[in-house]
Amino acid sequence: MSFENKKLEEFNGYLKFRKVAVIGLGVSNLPLLDYLFEKKAQVTIFDERNISEISEDIINKIKQYNFSTSFGENCLKNLKNFNIIFRSPSCLPTKQELKEESDRGAIVTTEVEMLLEMCPCKVIGITGSDGKTTTTSMIAAILRKAGYNTFLGGNIGTPLFTKLQEMKPDDIVVLELSSFQLMNMKVSPDISVITNITPNHLNIHTDYEEYIDAKKSIFKYQNENGILVLNYDNNITRECSKEAPGKVVFFSSETKLENGFIVDDNVIKECEDKVRKHILNTDEVILRGSHNYQNIATALAATKTLVDIDVALDAIKEFKPVEHRIEFIREIDNVKWYNDSASSSPTRTLSGLNAFTENIILIAGGYDKNLEYEPLAKPILEKVSTLILIGQTAEKIFDVVKKESEIQHKSININMCDSLEQTIDIAKKSAKKGDIVLFSPASASFDMFKNFADRGEKFKNLVNNI
Repeated sequence: MSFENKKLEEFNGYLKFRKVAVIGLGVSNLPLLDYLFEKKAQVTIFDERNISEISEDIINKIKQYNFSTSFGENCLKNLKNFNIIFRSPSCLPTKQELKEESDRGAIVTTEVEMLLEMCPCKVIGITGSDGKTTTTSMIAAILRKAGYNTFLGGNIGTPLFTKLQEMKPDDIVVLELSSFQLMNMKVSPDISVITNITPNHLNIHTDYEEYIDAKKSIFKYQNENGILVLNYDNNITRECSKEAPGKVVFFSSETKLENGFIVDDNVIKECEDKVRKHILNTDEVILRGSHNYQNIATALAATKTLVDIDVALDAIKEFKPVEHRIEFIREIDNVKWYNDSASSSPTRTLSGLNAFTENIILIAGGYDKNLEYEPLAKPILEKVSTLILIGQTAEKIFDVVKKESEIQHKSININMCDSLEQTIDIAKKSAKKGDIVLFSPASASFDMFKNFADRGEKFKNLVNNI
């Protein structure tokens, strides 16, 4: 007997001839255009870009579907009297126009929230300031190894709302969820993970508290059967356990827990009732760095109730670094080059620095998200012989490292650059046999690149052309 998703069928029926707004023509919303056309919704597209900045293929599709449009900086002035509004993650629900429509009775939602509302199967959601993409990808790999039909989406992979009709009760959905996606969400995954919470995206969120509250939405609406996996070493996530409606499972690399998963002296252990069982030696995996060993412990905790431990370990031992995350590019004249473009905050770059014992040539800097760079100063002086800076945050990073070097009476070679090509040239001249060249910006990419992937691809291409 074939499965019928009644919630989805009801929603599809509701869409017919309803006024639907789609805000932002980003990755998460594009598949909605085909879907909404098929369901005969009356669609208006809103985007802050001018029509000349949007790809011709998308514009042609909008014209083909005869959708209305509102483009430009003040596009939301026309957001009135809609039944449903699909906002892009970057369009926060705190915008006045969205609040007014919500107060009037419109459903203000996102592609990923509607997916959670109508998903017929178990959902695992992962959020955090660092490590969520690797952890999400690893959880999906473990589930696939165990034979589950697994859908990977959210902030990575394919937007999954339009895949709902393919999902069956025995499948599993794995979602990476950003603070922007979680903000104001009123539904939570069955199994939720918070890898850590540190300051991030403070150029967009009103303040740090708003960012933290958004992250908490991943577990707030669980029931007593929900599972929440938390980082015991992070003060904020540890305190989240007090608000959890269901069961809490901790992981740690600093505390020998009585229950949970720990990284202890390069061994990952499962702890139950004060008994600590040796699970995995870290030298058995391809991933590098203590932060990745924490990611492994997190993935094991999240899949414990679903997958036999031996199957999970087989998947982990085969798991390779996700692109742009301490990704080895090549070795040139006994110098290894790594692309860590996804490290868009100081804490991520700190993890990258700690992944190596060799001397490091560090290339950093980029778009300013109003983050503090002081925590990077001491580790840079300890591990980096040559610091190469680029982008808006170059001066901020220079200032904190220079100040720390004066306190410690320790010199460091610092270079300020105007282009990525220039950083490559300086790194090549500075590196000695056995060194590591690490591209780990500690900043966002939007000052010079489309996104961190575009930035990483350009860096890899330059290195491969040396």
